[in-house]
Amino acid sequence: MRIAVIGAGAVGCFYGAMLLRAGHDVTLIGRQTHVDAINAQGLYFESPIFTGFIPAKAATDIADLTPPDLVLFAVKSGDTDDTAAALRPILKPDTIVLSLQNGVDNPQRLRAIVSQPVIAAAVYVAAEMPAAGHIKHNGRGELVIGASPQSEALAKLLSDASVPTTIADDIDAVQWSKLINNCAYNALSAVAGIAYGEMFKVDGVPDIVTNAVVECLEVARACGISLPADLLDKTLALAASMPLQQSSTSQDLARGKPSEIDFLNGFIVRKGAEHGIPTPTNHALQVMVKLVERSGSRRA
Repeated sequence: MRIAVIGAGAVGCFYGAMLLRAGHDVTLIGRQTHVDAINAQGLYFESPIFTGFIPAKAATDIADLTPPDLVLFAVKSGDTDDTAAALRPILKPDTIVLSLQNGVDNPQRLRAIVSQPVIAAAVYVAAEMPAAGHIKHNGRGELVIGASPQSEALAKLLSDASVPTTIADDIDAVQWSKLINNCAYNALSAVAGIAYGEMFKVDGVPDIVTNAVVECLEVARACGISLPADLLDKTLALAASMPLQQSSTSQDLARGKPSEIDFLNGFIVRKGAEHGIPTPTNHALQVMVKLVERSGSRRA
């Protein structure tokens, strides 16, 4: 299958690498430094399951793509609209677009721009890009995708590439559950540049996480989203299961890249305002990240 990865960062490169190893024709669209490194020597894949160079094609311009059968759409939420508009001319009528993005509204935004099937996904992988053309896989890698006429075949293709994939009847609830995890952890990890395990050793952090989750749950209910009753307990337990992980927001700030905080805690703040629900903890976390972005104090 011909596959295009739009947004060859940590998430895009991990899933692209898995599909490359399974024999698919994959082209990675990313930043110039990564593209140059990948085209020169391949994608360096560092993982408990395999370490080495994988021959790969990469480009910076979506217009250079041959129309793909499948798009892994992995750009930052702030780039969704412009990137989708650039992608639209090269899609075939039956191209599948799989949104591998944070937040909960990207699939809807994509469907407003492209007419092809758009499938939402919740992504559960710990990965980072330590250097140009180098993807480091730290753990997990499963996907949960939304139900659609194309989902069964897509889940099989991904599972055959050693990407465990399940289909959720209520993908909105799955994505909101992940959004709430991100709202609880990403900003705190990012501002301090600290991993989850160390973060929870600081007095008051469990209380802040609890307050953020409670606000999110109230907003979710107002939006008509039904979530598991034990979501708060599961969110608090996440630090113990991933003690060495830093959030994607933390990685963005360390590289001087714009964060997605406006589509995480900021999304909760906006939806809370629409429904008359106060969200002071999420607002404070959003503003904290914006301050660090403005100061550049986390740049490596």
